[in-house]
Amino acid sequence: MMRLMWIACLTLSAALPLPARAAAPAILVLGDSLSAAYGIALQDGWVALLQRRLTERGLDFRVVNAGISGDTTAGGLARLPELLERHRPAILLIELGANDGLRGLPPPLIRQNLTELVRLGQAAGSQVLLIGIQLPPNYGAAYNKVFQVVFQGVAGGAGVPLVPLLLAGVDEDFALMQADGLHPGAAAQPRILDNVWTTLEPLLATAKPPAD
Repeated sequence: MMRLMWIACLTLSAALPLPARAAAPAILVLGDSLSAAYGIALQDGWVALLQRRLTERGLDFRVVNAGISGDTTAGGLARLPELLERHRPAILLIELGANDGLRGLPPPLIRQNLTELVRLGQAAGSQVLLIGIQLPPNYGAAYNKVFQVVFQGVAGGAGVPLVPLLLAGVDEDFALMQADGLHPGAAAQPRILDNVWTTLEPLLATAKPPAD
């Protein structure tokens, strides 16, 4: 799982749309290095695998990867309005907050930012899915517990589905992590996708582009 030194090694990764028919409803993934395929080929990341799974199952969606390594909830708030206007996503996946927690930011601030991200997505007509993250144990049980409750509280308060833990079954398995021990490797990406898919799949049946 990510640790404090992750902050020093994060690098920017461009937000790239993944191949699909341009007129198809968009699924926008707003995230950090866990979505930006840090340290592995972009096409091996779980977001790219999501596009592949959708295509293989005949589900006509285009996935837009707006993951930037090192991004925070505040950074996401600065980027999201333009992304919503440009892509008009039918579904918005919010995978942010890990770097806030790694920097020890106050949980109420993280919750405030996540709540606003969800509100912006809903106001734009998107179905929103929130993705939770767990911090390394060295951040202390008390902070970790409050941090985890943030995601549950935001999802419950806004009435949006929650992926409890993006890296469930991954971060405790060293064989699935990169050599730095901080980021999931390519072998972990299918499992990460499965963690998201369980909650995302029900949204696909009713997803449609926001009305003009």
